[in-house]
Amino acid sequence: MLRTSASRVLDDNDRDEVLALLDSDPVANVFVASRVRMVGLNPARLGGQMWGFGPRGALVSLCYAGANMVPVNAGPEAVAAFADRARRQGRRCSSIVGPVEAVEPLWERLEPYWGRARAIRWRQPVLATSRKPPVAADPLVRRARPDDFDVVLPACVAMFTEEVGVSPNLGDGGALYRTRVSELIRIGRSYVRIEDGRVVFKAEIGAVTPQACQIQGVWVAPERRGEGHAVAGMAAVVEASLACFAPLVTLYVNDFNHAARAVYRKVGFREVDTFMSVLF
Repeated sequence: MLRTSASRVLDDNDRDEVLALLDSDPVANVFVASRVRMVGLNPARLGGQMWGFGPRGALVSLCYAGANMVPVNAGPEAVAAFADRARRQGRRCSSIVGPVEAVEPLWERLEPYWGRARAIRWRQPVLATSRKPPVAADPLVRRARPDDFDVVLPACVAMFTEEVGVSPNLGDGGALYRTRVSELIRIGRSYVRIEDGRVVFKAEIGAVTPQACQIQGVWVAPERRGEGHAVAGMAAVVEASLACFAPLVTLYVNDFNHAARAVYRKVGFREVDTFMSVLF
């Protein structure tokens, strides 16, 4: 019999139970739930493993271990079990991200073995809204088209580099990142305002479930900041998200990014949780 103190690798036989656990907190779990709904739990399709804590039929916690490590509903015993498996496996992720109450103790256990992180975002407010924004939406924000790719990609690279601190072109020359940008455009989840062949504002819907969707990659061209594009652009993206994707829209932001937090408050977001990210 499986010891409840040990984690195990899940597969598609666990899908229904995994989704039930993920759906218990649709905002915190939107990224992982989106992946599972899209491709299932086979590691080859998932792009990593899903670890479970608790026996089949009584799952308590999960941990997505792919390009990112994301604990789900992980209390102290689950954190210890996931840390033990991650320590034995060795670091394969580029970040650990999730609720601060799970990520912080998980990192405390892993840091002695994995070494120092490149950066730590200790507190990242998680925001959500289910209402039409109380401010006017930018009518020039639209879905990006495939023929916009060469214009959109440089803005995406600039956003990523500014936010994460390293270029997405490192390692594989940016091939995976270009593929992701292209895919979001193809499936209609990239929104832009383009003027004179340059992106003024952009944002993407990075994850979608029937319950919630998550906005990511919000960016305004540096020379156009302070003109109101962030508020009006976000209002347009929230309206589109509520109309096209899910009844609840969410995102998370660094606590020190006061300008962005002010924008999101104006658009109607409220704080519902706190994340933490460890970046390698």
